[in-house]
Amino acid sequence: MGRGITLSLLMVACVLSGMWVAKARSDAVAAPIAPSITKPTLVEAYVIDVDSPGARGHRVVLAPVRIRGIAFEDVPHRLRATVKGAPPRPGDAVSIYGLLNPPPAPASPASYDFGRMAWFESLGGVLFGLGDTREAHLRVPTWRVRMEMRINAVRFNMAERLVARLGPQRGGIAAAMVTGHETWIGEDDLQAMRDSGLAHILSISGLHMAVVGGFSFFLVRLLVALWPWLALRVSGKKVAAVGGLLAVGAYLVISGAPPPAERAAVTASIAFIAILLDRRAISMRALAAAAFVVLLLRPESVIAPGFQMSFAATAALVALAEIWPRRIKEINTPWPIAAIQRAGSWALAAVSASLVAGMATGPFVMHHFNRTSMYGLVANMASAPLADLIMLPSLALGALLEPVGLGAPFLWLAGQGVGFMLVIGHWAADLPGAVHTMPSAPAMALPVAFVGILFMCLWRGWLRVLGLPLACAVLLWPRPQVPDIWIGDAATNAAVVRGHEAEVFRKVRAFASTMWAQRWNLDVTERPKEGWKCGRTYCRADAGRMPVALWWGRAVPDEKVMSAMCASAEVVAVRSEVPSLPHECADTLVLDGRDFATKGAVELWRTQSGWKARWVRDVRGERPWSRWGDPDYQ
Repeated sequence: MGRGITLSLLMVACVLSGMWVAKARSDAVAAPIAPSITKPTLVEAYVIDVDSPGARGHRVVLAPVRIRGIAFEDVPHRLRATVKGAPPRPGDAVSIYGLLNPPPAPASPASYDFGRMAWFESLGGVLFGLGDTREAHLRVPTWRVRMEMRINAVRFNMAERLVARLGPQRGGIAAAMVTGHETWIGEDDLQAMRDSGLAHILSISGLHMAVVGGFSFFLVRLLVALWPWLALRVSGKKVAAVGGLLAVGAYLVISGAPPPAERAAVTASIAFIAILLDRRAISMRALAAAAFVVLLLRPESVIAPGFQMSFAATAALVALAEIWPRRIKEINTPWPIAAIQRAGSWALAAVSASLVAGMATGPFVMHHFNRTSMYGLVANMASAPLADLIMLPSLALGALLEPVGLGAPFLWLAGQGVGFMLVIGHWAADLPGAVHTMPSAPAMALPVAFVGILFMCLWRGWLRVLGLPLACAVLLWPRPQVPDIWIGDAATNAAVVRGHEAEVFRKVRAFASTMWAQRWNLDVTERPKEGWKCGRTYCRADAGRMPVALWWGRAVPDEKVMSAMCASAEVVAVRSEVPSLPHECADTLVLDGRDFATKGAVELWRTQSGWKARWVRDVRGERPWSRWGDPDYQ
């Protein structure tokens, strides 16, 4: 009884401590958030880093110094800007004239929250450049900003060297795997990598840290063994662990230290520290210690797809390693037979590892990305030996030796591996039925699946199969009814569901409508031309009554216009605040600027008692990053 009470109190203490750490972390990263400015403004800033390109141009991370119309103390610490033309380099002082807004709210309830991510990265706004980026003359920044720019400049120079050495296609992939820059990756190659299940190779995470750290460990241990004097006086294994730690730290800096790389570096460091302390490097305890450290440093990672998938896959692989039978060493076996046996054992282990890791990450991929690569196992099996044994080690050696002019042969070998990997990716992506899409399950399904995966990994014996039904919760959980109407933030766009299609009103903010349709597994189509009367600021039914009418103009529509819109639709969405409604709107649901300014985007279901609404605010709640603006990306 006493032990049970102690365990219960310990669990309560852990929960309360986690809540305190989350609050402390949220307060520690607090920074000013840009207001929603309706007119273009001038931003003078230093370029901190070059981000991944967007649909409308290159993106960079800025450290603003001055923003016209904003007091100095209210200037955000960081901005993400979309610029025209070639991106500026890290360390440049630039002047950009454009539209400034706070980080956007989710496109729909329960969808990806960029504002939350931006808060924990101290990104206080997004800037869309309207003209060319110009040089600016600014005061000298702080030493922290200077150091960050210097490191990112080295990273960018290394990425350019890789592209110059290997060409835009292969060099772009190599630059993404070494420095994290995806600027040079073509859209066709990126989509093929996603559809084939190989996109994880582009993101610097556990695989890269494991290969770099493991290769460094092996190399240092080999060098120690080749020097008899040193091998007799030091522990080669521990010296190699120190070398692995240094390699992981250096790779973390070169990669730009994105959150996935930080998590992977912590996990790899725990393994090497375990070797230094004469403990098992690969164990559930080491994994738990790594998860504890990650959540202590970045508690927001617990809801990040990368954290969930990486630790689920690692836990599954550790569980597989614990039950994998140990091979009995034969005596005097002929080498051809021994070679065949070892090749068969390696192939079986590789297939099992890919299958187990894929099954462990499957629920998270389905829930967060609404897609599954049907040939991902085949593509990963074909490319894994190449990536693990040749491509990534060659890239590491080539990138290290390239500044002194000795990296050419290693980079050539890595380039051949990248080319072969692209061939595999395009082949798998072009197969019939390469991608299977599905709507998102209710939020409760993912924790249930996580409990099932955890049970299967931790339980010993055949009873672990009892966790399989829970692990399949995301796949088996009944999907809720698809909404009839979606109206975007500030009523700038809307969509009507007809069967398996979502008819989108406008091309403005297409990303938001695409993300919403993807969550419900709907095909996006344009609104038909017939039956609608649309102008510069509105769209309503030409005759009869349609599900929704839209007014996206900033001016308040007059009574005559409101009467016509209410007579033409069951739901009317107005961007501005409407002070009073005509009697024609008595039987119409009218949503105006007050609703969107405080609640964000909305999904509507038609019921017998009227319309049922679910707003972004209902799911997002009141958080420090919950700022409601009126973004306009036209």
